[in-house]
Amino acid sequence: MNYDFDRIIDRHQTCSVKWDFNQKIFGREDVLPLWVADMDFQAPQAVVEALVKRAEHGIFGYSEGMDGYYDSLIAWSKKRHGWAIQQDWISFSPGIVFALYELVRSLTKPGDKVLLQSPVYPPFFKAIRENGREVVNSPLKFEGRRYVMDFADLEEKFAGGVKMMLLCSPHNPVGRVWERQELERLGQLCLAYGVLLVSDEIHGDLIFEGHRHIPFASLSPEFEMQSIVCTAPSKTFNLAGLQTSNLIIPNPEYRQTFIQSRNLTGIHSPNVFGITALEAAYRHGEDWLNQLMPYLAGNAEFLLNSLAQELPQVKGIKPEGTYLVWLDFRELGMEPKELEEFLIHKAGVGLNAGYQFGPGGEGFARFNIGCCRSLVEEGFRRIRESIAENGHPTGSFPPN
Repeated sequence: MNYDFDRIIDRHQTCSVKWDFNQKIFGREDVLPLWVADMDFQAPQAVVEALVKRAEHGIFGYSEGMDGYYDSLIAWSKKRHGWAIQQDWISFSPGIVFALYELVRSLTKPGDKVLLQSPVYPPFFKAIRENGREVVNSPLKFEGRRYVMDFADLEEKFAGGVKMMLLCSPHNPVGRVWERQELERLGQLCLAYGVLLVSDEIHGDLIFEGHRHIPFASLSPEFEMQSIVCTAPSKTFNLAGLQTSNLIIPNPEYRQTFIQSRNLTGIHSPNVFGITALEAAYRHGEDWLNQLMPYLAGNAEFLLNSLAQELPQVKGIKPEGTYLVWLDFRELGMEPKELEEFLIHKAGVGLNAGYQFGPGGEGFARFNIGCCRSLVEEGFRRIRESIAENGHPTGSFPPN
C-alpha cells in the first residue's frame, strides 16, 4: 500500500511527550515541538492491524512462547544488515536507556572509566555518572561538514584504563553512519586495550541513500566477543511507547551477567503488545520503511537547502542516518542558554538544545524532521522570521 506521510495526525491528548507537555517543558503552549526522537507518522498498517487483533482477543495475561518474536528479529537482521545472529544471543530490555544503565552497572565496577564521544545522546552521560562510574570523553572532531572520530585521542584515553565504551551508531545527534574502516579501527583499539564496546544501534535501520549501517559485532568473531549491540524497532517503526528492545550479546559471560542484573529489577519479558508489534513490524513493515526513507530525505533536503539559500548564518549538518538534523547556530553569537531561550520564546520552536549533548554541543540544536513536510517548513519559517525580526536577516548577531 501507499503511505501518506504528508497527512497531519493530531497527537494532542494521547499522553504524547512531544505534543501534550509544551507548557511543562518549554513554559508555553504555542511552541512547535520538533525535539524528542519519535515521529508523527502512524506505524505500518500491518502493525496496527496486529495490535487491534490482539486487543480484540481481550485477554492480556502473562506471556511466553516468543518463537515468532525471535524468528522475525533474526530474519530482519540477516536481510537488512547481513548479520546472522543466534537466538540465544538475544536478551530483552524494556528500552535502550534501561539497557545502558544495566550494562554499565553489571559489567563495570564503581569508579571504573567509561568512555563516550560527545556531543552525544544525553542518557549516555547519566548512565555512567548515576552508576558511580567516571565519564571519559573523547570528543568527536567537527570538520565543518561532518564529524569524525579522533583515534589518537581514543587510544590515549583507552591506555588510561577505560573499561567500557558507549558507541552511538548511527550517531545521535550528528547523524554520522560510521564506515567500515572507522569501525574496524575502533574495534582493533578495543581489542588491544581490553575495552568492552556497547553499541547503541537503535537508529540502524534509518539510513539515507549512499550509506550503509554495519552492526559493529558483525565485523569479526573477535569483535562479537568484545561487544554488545543494542537494537529496537522503536525508532524504525515509531513504536517507542511499547518499550520493547533487545540486546545482542554473543559473549555468554557478558550475557549471563547482564541477565542476572536485569532480573534483579523484576523485569523478565516484554509486554504482550510489544511482542505483537515487533513481530509484525519486522515481518511486514519493510515496505513502509522503504517509503519512509525517501520522504525523510526530502525533509532533510528541504531544511538544508532552505538554510543555505535563506538563512546562511545557520548551518545544517547533512545527516547520513536518523531523522535528526544537527543545526549550527554559532554565527548568531549567542550563549547556549540565550540561544535556547531565543528559539523557544522568539521563534516559538522546541528543539533539543545542543549543550545538553555535552562538550561540543554549545551553539547547536537538534531538529527532528520525523514529521510531515509542512511542519518542517513551519519550523524553518519561524526560525528565519525570528532572526530577521531581531534585526540581523542576513548577517551574524554581534558577540555578547
